[in-house]
Amino acid sequence: MAPPPIVTGLSPNEGAPGTRIKIRGENFGSQPGDLIGLTICGMDCLLTAEWKSPNKIIAISGPIKGKGDVIVTTKYGGTGTCNVTFRGYHLATIGPMKESAVWVEETPMYSWGRHSLSPSSFQQEDPLGLSVEETENKISEEELQNYFPGKCGDIGSQNFSPAWFLLENHQATSFNDIKAGLVYLTRKVHSQKEGQLSFLKANLNSIMDQIDTLMNLRERYEKDLSVFGSTPTIKLERAIKESEREARKLFDDVLSRKDRAEKTRNALNVLQRYKFLFCLPCVIEKNIKKGEYDIVINDYMRVKNLFDKTEVPIFREALNEVEKRIVELQNKLHTDLQTMPITVDQQKRLIRYLVNLDCPFDAAWDAIKSRWEYINKKFKEIYNFHKNTDKLESSKKQNSASKYSKLQIEVISVPACINFTDEICAVTSELFPDLWKIGQAYFSGELQVKIEAGRQVEYKHMVLTAIDSYSKYIRASIIPNTLDKSDRTQYGSLSSLERDEISLYLPELLRSVRSTYSTLIQLDLPNEALDIVSALLVDLRIHCMSILFQQTTEQIKHLSENWKISFSGKYTGVTELPLKFLRLIEDVIQIVKESALSAEQRETTLLDNVSAQKELEKQIDNILSAFYMVLNNLSSTEDFEDCDDNSPVVSQLIGTPVGSQKPDVIHDIPTWEHRLLITLSNCIFTKNTILNDIATKFRETGFSSVDTPIGVNRNKLEMLEKSILDRYLEQKSDPLVGTIEPSMYLGRFDWDINVPPTDIRPYAKECINNLINVHSEINNISTNLLDTILVKIVETIAEELYRLMSCVQKFSKEGAQQAKVDIEALQEMFKDYMSDNAHGHFKEALTHIPVLDGAQMTLVQDILKQCRARMRTQIICLRKH
Repeated sequence: MAPPPIVTGLSPNEGAPGTRIKIRGENFGSQPGDLIGLTICGMDCLLTAEWKSPNKIIAISGPIKGKGDVIVTTKYGGTGTCNVTFRGYHLATIGPMKESAVWVEETPMYSWGRHSLSPSSFQQEDPLGLSVEETENKISEEELQNYFPGKCGDIGSQNFSPAWFLLENHQATSFNDIKAGLVYLTRKVHSQKEGQLSFLKANLNSIMDQIDTLMNLRERYEKDLSVFGSTPTIKLERAIKESEREARKLFDDVLSRKDRAEKTRNALNVLQRYKFLFCLPCVIEKNIKKGEYDIVINDYMRVKNLFDKTEVPIFREALNEVEKRIVELQNKLHTDLQTMPITVDQQKRLIRYLVNLDCPFDAAWDAIKSRWEYINKKFKEIYNFHKNTDKLESSKKQNSASKYSKLQIEVISVPACINFTDEICAVTSELFPDLWKIGQAYFSGELQVKIEAGRQVEYKHMVLTAIDSYSKYIRASIIPNTLDKSDRTQYGSLSSLERDEISLYLPELLRSVRSTYSTLIQLDLPNEALDIVSALLVDLRIHCMSILFQQTTEQIKHLSENWKISFSGKYTGVTELPLKFLRLIEDVIQIVKESALSAEQRETTLLDNVSAQKELEKQIDNILSAFYMVLNNLSSTEDFEDCDDNSPVVSQLIGTPVGSQKPDVIHDIPTWEHRLLITLSNCIFTKNTILNDIATKFRETGFSSVDTPIGVNRNKLEMLEKSILDRYLEQKSDPLVGTIEPSMYLGRFDWDINVPPTDIRPYAKECINNLINVHSEINNISTNLLDTILVKIVETIAEELYRLMSCVQKFSKEGAQQAKVDIEALQEMFKDYMSDNAHGHFKEALTHIPVLDGAQMTLVQDILKQCRARMRTQIICLRKH
């Protein structure tokens, strides 16, 4: 509650009826609507009150007399108090010589001397030459009477008091100004006491006229002496007597006017009873112009009660004139009732007026129809406006595209379909509640009108039609594919937007539609009406979810690999690519959850909808497949420009260099083998970790099971993993194994030799070094790949040695020892990466070597012992840590 209003000052603080009063004080409200009451001396003056500020009100005083308080009442502060008073008085306006319909008693209140007959009609000029001041604290006339008994402030009065005059007119005038006024008054008085010469100069013409008049008078007098003699007063006496008789005649005329006034008064007393009827047409016109329809209705009901059954012709004629004005008022109110925009309260007030005036129209139903038609008209206007805007924007885009490339076109305006949806949601939230409220007032009996049969069915059709139009207009602008063919023809469609463009606005559009839906729910509409918007929301949520996932799919398709490996943190041995993929999915899941997945008031869970579930599985499969294609493309040889020049070379024994002619990094891009390993590592990491994180994120967010699309894409990644591994092994293992046979028989070596072995053969060392080289390459990428790749390479080497040993036709004792040393050394070096298959191949290779005796095996063990000492570095390189 606000503090009560307080009146602290009035200007002026007295006056006749109709005086314009400035009321000052505190707590008069913050806006004009807060002022709900104003009384001056007990008289209600709210209609004439004009709110200016919280501290100022201007009003017109009513027909009041005497002193009283000025009380202000506000909406939130209630009735206030007053610290000052206002005095009202009435002015007499009828004199004895003024024609009047009644007799006015003559009183000797006028002086027939040199004073004016009507003192009130003359306003004395300020003798001090100063402006008369108006002040709110002016001393009242009663107080001045107490201070100066029997005196007054009128300069022309015999009881004039200078102190009264100064207090009344110059209370706030400074002393210096009063002194200046005294100088002015003194100068004015002295100017009237100038010498005779100056007086003659100033009045020369008048004086000459006076002299001429005196000369004529003298001539006439001398002439009259010759004619009438020395006694001319006899004629003057007769003239005086004649004047006396004429004066009596004048008094007789006044008496006759008195008789005539009495007769007129009697006639007016008779006519006064019917004055209301004859003046009513003019009064009605004036009140209609002022908008005071309540007064018109009250007067009309009163005159009907008095004269409705009269048979007097003049009364009946006057009553017909009143009826004409009332019919014009009915037509005006009926037109205003249907003229939009108009508030519900204004419509209810106009309906009440029409009901009280016995209007023949069904005003309440016309108000409902006008609101329904206005809503449909507004929908069409908005749609046509944005459709024209859409055509204009499309034309500008085409013109721009003809001059500039697509990358140079920057569309800064919001698309027409987005603006249209926002505006139609705002219009529906604003206009539809008024249609529902006026309808409820109609059927609940609040409007006190007779309800015709079938109105409820017709009204229900209006409500459903308006909501259905709202829904279909939004579908036409955002999701036209959900409309029937007939509706698509009727409502048309706006230009479709690109996926990236519409995805920026869909969450906001969804909020706008939900806001409108919330407004409709608060109106307590029937379920049949709310289900229309509910179905629209479901389709919009599915569309929003689909568009956001599609946008993410496109972003995933354009992911690029920087080939920078992470060796620290939670994830090692992989690049940022899988993490970028995971972040994109987490972002879209969060956005979809906030915008489409979350169910608000009277909304069902989106994923309970079969169509939404199918669309979700489809979009998740598309997202995962898009990343699968990114990894697949990165592992494809077609994407690497330098693959033909990077063929592996692994043997110095047969005359080929160890390294490539190209550097390992060209423009910060690693070699093809390294990229295959990086892609393989990312593929394994995605399959084992990222997919699990994605599934967990979906479940935590509230999405239903996504095991099916994740399982399908996990199988795809497994196949891709195998494909990449085969490519890498083909690139590394096949050339490595292919050099074993030429290196083994280099220099025309034969197993049927007689040279005792002293060390392992160069081909075996080369196999070890080549495997260490591969181990180093893999270890630089990801240690998790060592077991997968080196085990396969060792199996291939073991299988090749088994093949080569089985092809040897004859072993000498020394050759058998050499073969035993080579195979045993390779087995010992490769034991950390030895699979069962590799172990079997080595074992089978040893079966093709003749059995050695104890002395021969001792030599073999000595050579192996020496090899261990010489190749400690190689052994350490191939050991698992």
